[in-house]
Amino acid sequence: MIHQDFVVIGGTLAGLSAAIQAKESGLENVLLLEAGEAVVQPEIVGQHALSVEYQAPVQRISVLDDGGLLIEAPRLVVKARVALVAESPRVESQLPSFDLPPSLFERFHTGSLPVNVGDKDVLVVGKGEWAADTTLLLVGAGAGVVLCLGGTDPANLSRLARRQLLRVEAERRATILWNSQPDGVADVGGYPMVYFADRRTPDLQFDHVVFRLDASGGSSVGIEIGGVPNRSVYWLIGDPIPEEVVAVSPGEAWETIRSDHYPQLPFLSGRPQTWRPGDEGPIELLRDEHYNATITTFERAHSDLWLLRIKPDRGDTSHLAGQYASLGLGYWESRTDGARDRNLGKLWNRLIRRSYSISSPILDEAGYLVDESRSDELEFYIVLVPPSEERIPALTPRLALKAPGDRIYLGPKVAGRYTLAPVRRPETTVLFLATGTGEAPHNSMTRELLRKGHNGPIVSVVSVRYQDDLAYHDVHRTLEKRFQNYRYLPLVTREPGTPKRYVQDVIVDGTLAGLLGGVLDPTDAHVYACGNPAMIGLPTIDGDGLVTYPEAVGACQLLLEMGFTLDHRGVAGNIHYEEYW
Repeated sequence: MIHQDFVVIGGTLAGLSAAIQAKESGLENVLLLEAGEAVVQPEIVGQHALSVEYQAPVQRISVLDDGGLLIEAPRLVVKARVALVAESPRVESQLPSFDLPPSLFERFHTGSLPVNVGDKDVLVVGKGEWAADTTLLLVGAGAGVVLCLGGTDPANLSRLARRQLLRVEAERRATILWNSQPDGVADVGGYPMVYFADRRTPDLQFDHVVFRLDASGGSSVGIEIGGVPNRSVYWLIGDPIPEEVVAVSPGEAWETIRSDHYPQLPFLSGRPQTWRPGDEGPIELLRDEHYNATITTFERAHSDLWLLRIKPDRGDTSHLAGQYASLGLGYWESRTDGARDRNLGKLWNRLIRRSYSISSPILDEAGYLVDESRSDELEFYIVLVPPSEERIPALTPRLALKAPGDRIYLGPKVAGRYTLAPVRRPETTVLFLATGTGEAPHNSMTRELLRKGHNGPIVSVVSVRYQDDLAYHDVHRTLEKRFQNYRYLPLVTREPGTPKRYVQDVIVDGTLAGLLGGVLDPTDAHVYACGNPAMIGLPTIDGDGLVTYPEAVGACQLLLEMGFTLDHRGVAGNIHYEEYW
């Protein structure tokens, strides 16, 4: 019979995490029992010198006369003071509440992992440890993963799960969406296009989507519990929970056990450390843990408007013109505006992430159209967002203090369907409508059209407050001189001595017709609108197809009344849009 102080049953991330924390607290006799031939992250066993018995499926836990536990498996018996069951309980297969296109059924998975996922994009939807386990398994198989945790509190995940997720995200192999959940799917070209209820999360397309997958392969936890004294056996939250045991979350498991049985050991919470603003010691550690890219260029058109180029530590920067990537800085970074973030004490060691469209320098130093496929950097066009009573921006006031050479977070998934894919004929008219930095994706699209020899009319309209807010103005004027089919129309709304004009104005006053050499024809034109939602004027469309426009007339209403069609959720139209907030 083997004697142990603490036995962990199950080589999941949560089980490994509890075993590691117990050893770090000073507990000597810690044993992990794994029913299979390997734990979730085998390399962790050696790194932490863990004692593991493989192929040891526990069948029964009972109490001895002296109050200890008798843990029985087919080929060994262990006596222990306390045990944690960290196997993955069965998760009932459950499809989402919204409809799935029958044509995509083979791309949705609820009971098993998709096979041959190398270089594939996979969405994992769920909560808790099983979702983290699944994500890491898919990443290990070579997939690019987006994990939707749907509001999971990070403190409820085991310490190891949190660290591993942060690691693969920093390595640009996964994207973690802590609060977003999908609310619709459409078949676009034979692949799932996933829509999100959170308007800050753009539509994303995947090769496979995994819902509520049991990371252990679907096997139930079938351990017989007999006569166990109160608070001797602990069970991770999940179904079923035997009445005799104590339910704990993975993030609280070891601390609960330590408090109940080993209070003499040092406190070692599984929760993320709570550092406070002004604590300088951990900042470099946090930067090392989260940041995975370097700012190579930081040009200021003026104090509040910037052109940045960012180079990732690893992974390529290939993308389609018009797509976006996410940038991030920690709440621990200083702000330029003196505003104070709400709940900063709780958020201080977390990462702020925002999605930004990828821009383009358009012309290289020699004056040729840029070939972005040869670049290992991404360009972004960003404006400083000031604080207001309703909103305290988190990212740009911190980004304002950065400079070339500083570190930053760059998300792994360059994505988005706001692209030139619908423009299939070189004679087609392409109209870009933007406000402010909303012209960023249009810069990439304009460059791409001209590089490929597009000979139809291309018009780029951008509305800003002041002339100084046109950071790419001179480049666009150069393009106009070189390409007869290209026109650039900057508009200003607050420049002294200059008439105020908005994007909507030029649609109805004949200006566009003059630039195009004729009326905008909805039968052979595509319109791209990006930036201020008021300019775009996106309507709501109910289940019966009834269209309701915003009170203020936007570009969508004007274009739809001209015969254009809105491109949205499975409807292929010729008005494409991307709202910036």
